Formats: sequence, C-alpha cells, structure tokens
Amino acid sequence: MISEPGTPTLDQLKVLLTVVDVGSFAGAARKLNRATSVISYSIANLEAQLGLTLFDRETTRKPQLTEAGRMVLAEARRVANGIDNLRAKSKGMLQGLESELHIVLDTLLPEHRVVDALTSFREHFPTVNLHLYVESLGAVTRLVLDRVATIGVAGPLVTVDGIEKIGIGSVHMVPVAAPGHPLATAEENLPGAGREHVQLVLTDRSEFTKGRDIAVVGTSTWRLADLSSKHMLLKAGIGWGNMPEPMIRDDLATGRLVHLDMPDSIEGYYVMDAIHRTDTPPGPAGRWLIERLRFQAQCDDAEPA
Repeated sequence: MISEPGTPTLDQLKVLLTVVDVGSFAGAARKLNRATSVISYSIANLEAQLGLTLFDRETTRKPQLTEAGRMVLAEARRVANGIDNLRAKSKGMLQGLESELHIVLDTLLPEHRVVDALTSFREHFPTVNLHLYVESLGAVTRLVLDRVATIGVAGPLVTVDGIEKIGIGSVHMVPVAAPGHPLATAEENLPGAGREHVQLVLTDRSEFTKGRDIAVVGTSTWRLADLSSKHMLLKAGIGWGNMPEPMIRDDLATGRLVHLDMPDSIEGYYVMDAIHRTDTPPGPAGRWLIERLRFQAQCDDAEPA
C-alpha cells in the first residue's frame, strides 16, 4: 500500500529553490547562512516527506533534478510566489503614502503619455519625490529586478519570475525613411528590399533581449541604444527603421519622413506593461500612476479611427 505524502514546510521548499537557483548545496548554505549539512538534511527530510527522490546523487557531482524533482520544483515556485504575493499585498494595505517613487519608462512610451502621467502625478502627489529613468527594452525590467526602480513601463518580454505585469496598451510602430532614401523613392518595394539597405535598430545590453531581434529584417544593421539618435539618423537619410507613430507624426505630415510600403516589414503594435516586483508592491502613489497609464490606454482605444 502506498502511503500518503507528508506536508512539506515552507522552509524546506525555500531550501530546494535556493539549491536549484545557485546550483549546489554548498552555495545554498552560503546564501542562506547555514551549514552545508543542514541544507542536505533539509532536502533529505523533504524527500522523506514526499516519498520522492528529488536529486540524482549517483551520476553527477553537481545536484541534478530528477523528473520528480522538476515537478516538485515547479510546484514549489508556485507556492513561494503565492506567499510572496500574499505578503506583498498585505504590505501594500499597511503602507502609507510613499515619500519617494523611482520609476523607469521604456523609451518607446509616447511623449504625450509621459507628459500626461507625470504632470497629473505631480498635481495629485506634490509631496512625493519622483525619480525618473528612461531605458530601452530589457533594461527596464533589469532596473525593476535590481530594485533601482519600483515601477517600470516595459515592452514585450518573456515572463520573468518575481515580476507582476499590468497591461497599459501599446504603441503603433511603422517603417520609415527619409524621402530621398531608395526605399522611399522606389515605385514598388519587392520582398527582400529592406535587406539591401542599412536598418537602424533599437537595442540594449540587458540579458532579457540579448541575441533577440524585434522586427529586424535587414542583414546590415546599426544598433542604437537611444531612440532620439535613431530618429536623427532616419531624417538624415542614413538607413531605414521602425519608429513609434506618435513620435514621427509631424515628420510624416511635413514630409521629413516617409511611411514605407514594404512586404517584408509588417507594421504592428509594441505592447507595453506596467511592471513591479512581486515582493515590492507600489504604495498609493505608485498604484495611482499605474491606473493613470491604464486610463490612458482606454482613452486611446476609444478614439475614433
């Protein structure tokens, strides 16, 4: 007869997660400030509680999860995240108005949204000292994870453990070039035309977007970390690229830039989220700012085409 599994403790699950995250029992002991023997004992007790072998101790010196271990690890992460979320929400209920707030915005967030959000914030919370950073792509998430910023506005990224996301709309991205650029003067751009010319690409150095290209079709690319530099080079006729439509609306109206019709560069929408750490929820002022960003997106959606 198979006995029922016991009930693991939160501490046992924390030890398991730490061993996996740092890659060794000794490393987990250092991180948790415990003896290695205590870590081994906790894992052994967890295995005994569940009646499962979590680590392969026979074929490798480094702890490798068994199939059962991988299953338990996934559940342990869910439990740990649930506890963090409960503590975070409780902290938010107890927290008074912040004395300061650090935020980081994706450089693609349209100017009118930035101005509206920050102007309204100062009107509603004049005593809150606001610190602003502007970054690109994965660098936004990095600053939030590193606790440099409490709130970020980030573009589309893979799910990151410990980060909560709240949808705040998107920005329309369109391929453009200067009016004298070959892609702008051609009667028709055939598939593959973009590969024959320098494409200006916004990039960053964070691990979240390392080696990942978004809407890149050119084989020759200039990679820029600054959107204003990309804008300047586009108007100078040096390359082509995708830009947020609100930022170049006047350029398109005056002819400084031309909206390209390119079969291999489909325009689309850059989805954005307000993000914060699960264990560090924003206070009243931060929550208000997120709601303002959500309200902006609802107003944009309601505008007539």
